[in-house]
Amino acid sequence: MLGVVVWMAMWWVLEPVPLCITALLPLALFPFCKIMNADAVARQYWNDTMSLMLGTFILSLGIQKYQLHKRMALRILLFFGGDKMDPRLVLLSFVVAPAFVSMWVSNAAASIMMIPMATGVLKHLDLDDDELEAPHGFAKAVVLGITFATAIGGMATSNGSGPNMVLAGVYSERFPRAPPVTFLQWMLFALPFTVPFLIFEWLLLCLLLCPSSAIPIVEAHFSRSMVEQELKSLGPVTFAERFIACEFVVLVLLWCTRTLGNYPGWSNLFDGYPNEGTVSIVMAILLFLVPNKMAEEQKLMEWSTCKRLPWDVILLLGGGFALSAGIEKSKLSLWLGSHMRILHFVPYVLLPLVVAVIINIITEFTANAATATLFLPLLADVALSLNLHPLLLMIPATFASNFSFMLPVATPPNAIARATGYIHTTDLMIPGLLLKLFGTFLLTVLTPTLGTWVFRLDQPIIH
Repeated sequence: MLGVVVWMAMWWVLEPVPLCITALLPLALFPFCKIMNADAVARQYWNDTMSLMLGTFILSLGIQKYQLHKRMALRILLFFGGDKMDPRLVLLSFVVAPAFVSMWVSNAAASIMMIPMATGVLKHLDLDDDELEAPHGFAKAVVLGITFATAIGGMATSNGSGPNMVLAGVYSERFPRAPPVTFLQWMLFALPFTVPFLIFEWLLLCLLLCPSSAIPIVEAHFSRSMVEQELKSLGPVTFAERFIACEFVVLVLLWCTRTLGNYPGWSNLFDGYPNEGTVSIVMAILLFLVPNKMAEEQKLMEWSTCKRLPWDVILLLGGGFALSAGIEKSKLSLWLGSHMRILHFVPYVLLPLVVAVIINIITEFTANAATATLFLPLLADVALSLNLHPLLLMIPATFASNFSFMLPVATPPNAIARATGYIHTTDLMIPGLLLKLFGTFLLTVLTPTLGTWVFRLDQPIIH
């Protein structure tokens, strides 16, 4: 099992094959290594977390198909920009809108949705004159703002990013008798984390790339009428947009009220059988049943559109769940836990800091979900060996897995931003490092305090 872990880790770092193909290694190797039989390992590739992700992906395709994301982003731009379209407030809108979108769809999908809209706005800047630093700096700030905001916003919900979903799946599989991490629980912890993080990002980009001296120059290239014209070009709000927006709101409400801690949620009406993935799939199915009222006999969603689903991400997470099951089945987790006794000497309040620093370094060189997939099962057993609640180490590791801010190869949004031509690799380095440091500080403060209250980290785990 240790050999399989090392093999998969090397392939995830070096990428001799696509990441999703590396995720299939447990299917090929576990039976021959007598770790798990073929049927048992195959079952690990689908669970309720995967259902949640599939339904969310289909809904996000519907949002893209009818350009609901663009209409929403332009509305936010008008709201924050004010009458004069102050550049700093415009930049704030390009932080808030992508962060909100990324809470409900993958970071890569949010970037693909938002960056083309931003470049459409930036084309009004005079970027041909190399002597004018202000427009170039503002353009960099907007692209970086979207890139970083998609990563930060994705941390706010349990299905907003790959590592978050890995945590939900690994924790429920590893500790089936313990209360699962609910959607509402996650938001109670993550929102107080992401809101100051986004504010820091905005202030940082204003300081580095949009100083006061640049405001009049950039302001001269923008007007409220320009944004209003962009919004007008989308035409009136369609039935499809209204239905998907309403469905989206209902879905979030159902996620938040499925279970309410010590109080019964709506799932209690069905003896707790439905989960977040259940309602996600129900909403996805509805899109294939309801007419879009734009063309005769055409539904809101067609399977031809769903061929663009990110199956590679689904396979990657499935491989992560299989890897976690193999680590537990082979007892490798117990062996690794026994060799991590050095953490006994780390004060309780500093454990999140130590974990976050280690994951911070690794996640720049491997995919976020792959990093979480590799380390969360190990950290769960390390925590047990230290008589600690597993989430004390798993939560900071999950958040830190999303801190891929510095390199273009670290995460798809970074690569998409680099491909726009507005930024260079060096433009990611300094703000990315500062964001890492601030995020690590927040984790160190919030995990032992707010995390203890939300996730009951001071109580023993049932396993």
